[in-house]
Amino acid sequence: MRFSNVLLACAATQTLAHPGMSKIVAEIEARHDHVLGPRSAILLGDLLSGIFTTVGHTIADILQLAKSAIDPGSNPYKPPGPLGSRACNRDDLCLWYYIATDMWGSFADADGCTELGRGAIRLGFHDAAAWDVKSPYGGADGSILLSDEFSRPENRGLEEIFGLTRTYYSKYHPYGAGMADIIQLGAIVGTVSCPGGPRIRAFVGRKDNPRAAPPGKLPLPFMDAPELINLFIQKTFTASDLVALVGAHTSARQRFVDPSRANAPLDPDPQIWDASFYSATLTGNNQTFLILHSDKSLATNPATRGQWNTFAGSNGQAQWSPQYAQAYFRMSMLGVNNLNHLTEITKIIPSREQTGTPAPPPPASPPTGPKLHFT
Repeated sequence: MRFSNVLLACAATQTLAHPGMSKIVAEIEARHDHVLGPRSAILLGDLLSGIFTTVGHTIADILQLAKSAIDPGSNPYKPPGPLGSRACNRDDLCLWYYIATDMWGSFADADGCTELGRGAIRLGFHDAAAWDVKSPYGGADGSILLSDEFSRPENRGLEEIFGLTRTYYSKYHPYGAGMADIIQLGAIVGTVSCPGGPRIRAFVGRKDNPRAAPPGKLPLPFMDAPELINLFIQKTFTASDLVALVGAHTSARQRFVDPSRANAPLDPDPQIWDASFYSATLTGNNQTFLILHSDKSLATNPATRGQWNTFAGSNGQAQWSPQYAQAYFRMSMLGVNNLNHLTEITKIIPSREQTGTPAPPPPASPPTGPKLHFT
């Protein structure tokens, strides 16, 4: 599928994008269990003190649903100079523009989001979600690549994006970029590299931690819905938030759940970001794409079925995209205890409308003058 066709697929409804879906969507919508479930508005980290800086107030408003987590991208950023120049070093966004541009070249192609782009989304989850409210450490702190955490069984399949992210760190850490921020920016750029993916607001300034996160905090593909719901409640998410987050499987492939079907997608169109994942999980035969036990359990459990059916309906994309963005924004802030001192960099996030065909970033100058320090 070429890029022009991908855009058409994203612009069309699920019914048009997937032949034969009209009847299925109609049947789903005929049910009486459609809901938009409650979403979490719990504050995190140092915001729990009730004392907010200007940026802390913005983050609190997003966490508490008073502001959208999606940025329309109407005011694109232009760097004041080359990476490493004095003009670039004086600008809070400049370094991150070059990092995001570098990522875009690997995460996006004419067909949609690449394997690396999809891996970056999963990496963002796996670093941040290794935390809960009882954890004294962990979360979005870069520990997945700054410790031996990466070798845990639940992180298998991420080896390629591990290597690329370490390359980004080696290249940009001398200019002031931290691992935690690189990982979370990668997840956001990876999401928007998939046609239809929301442009989630991005912040940097997290503190890196070389200590491996507490074990046993990540969801597993064989878990049942009640166990998953409880796991995510401990991370400050509601059951509805969980259903929204699971929609990221629209761009996923599996390698180890069923090794005999390695690389099988979890959605009919893994190169684009759409809500057809929800209806496909309900009605698929587990042949053309793989349906995880955990996804099927959430799709049919009474506590999450209504929300799942809402996202599976004909208006599912419009309902799901902002809820996913809000939930992932929360995910990207788990375990971060200096939210009042982060810097928003949303303007540097690339998009297909701004960049067209991905191109490599310009060469960098050696670090000179004052640096930005986020770690």
